[in-house]
Amino acid sequence: MKTILSNEVNRRLSAGEHVNIIDVREPAEVMNGKIPTSTNIPLGLLEFRMNELDKKKDYIIVCQSGGRSSRAVKFLAYHGYEVTNMEGGMLAWEGKVE
Repeated sequence: MKTILSNEVNRRLSAGEHVNIIDVREPAEVMNGKIPTSTNIPLGLLEFRMNELDKKKDYIIVCQSGGRSSRAVKFLAYHGYEVTNMEGGMLAWEGKVE
């Protein structure tokens, strides 16, 4: 499984790079703050909404601590998506939140 550190994601966003981020936390968790530009698709709905994702794009998957996102990465990779798990999740995030 490919992984990326939160500070690398933050550096890429700060540099103006377009980064596709999928937040697999529940909506109530996302209300407390999310990474700007991220899209919320709760883990439980991922199977039903993965058709919204483009297999030609790379995605960074994030959750609260890294557990759910690692499950999402394994699931999406199995279905042919290019995905990377953000280690430590939002607990490790030190960048801006919206």
